[in-house]
Formats: sequence, structure tokens, C-alpha cells
Amino acid sequence: MSEQPTAAGAFVADEDVRTRLLYLRGSIDNLDAALVHLLAERFKCTQQVGELKAAHDLPPADPAREAAQIARLRKLAEDARLDPAFAEKMLNFIIGEVVRHHKVIAGRSAESDGTTEV
Repeated sequence: MSEQPTAAGAFVADEDVRTRLLYLRGSIDNLDAALVHLLAERFKCTQQVGELKAAHDLPPADPAREAAQIARLRKLAEDARLDPAFAEKMLNFIIGEVVRHHKVIAGRSAESDGTTEV
């Protein structure tokens, strides 16, 4: 049985191990693609939320909603046997991006209304 290098340069001697690694890595690649598509859909929704908030002069951030979402996601993570702290970090990153986008939308809305201060 000959050893073959992996992409990272390590050697895997067992054909069964190589086959299993390829299968698992294919699954990971598929899950990563699904995550990207789900995030894209989520950001389409949050874009609409940002536009609605800007149109009605609502603040870009909603701390009460964010706290509720974090608590909900932590519970979902626990139920899925995912580290709740990791899930919270992930959601905090997403929330930060959403709020940043909402601020940009609000700024554009204010500019088009002629309400920005110079």
C-alpha cells in the first residue's frame, strides 16, 4: 500500500481512510454552500427590514430584539448539541453586519430625503 499526500502535504496510507475523508469533506463542502445560501436569504430579509426602518425613522439597532434572538439561538444550539457560546458569537457577528447595513440604508434614505446635515 503506497502513501499518498493530502492537499495539506500530510500522508494517508489507508485507502479506506482516504475514501472516508473525501466523503466527509464533500459533506462539509455541501454544508458550507448551504450556509452561504441561507445567509444570503437572511440578508435579503434584513435588507428589507433596514429599508422599512429607514422609511419610518426607526433606529438601525433593536437591542431588545437582539437579546431575544440571542437567547433563542442559544436554546436552539443547546438542543442541537452545538456550543451555545459559539452560536452566540456567530449571531453577534451577523447582527453587527446587519446593523452596519441598516446604518448605510438609513444614511442613503436621509440623503434622498434631503435630511442629512452637512
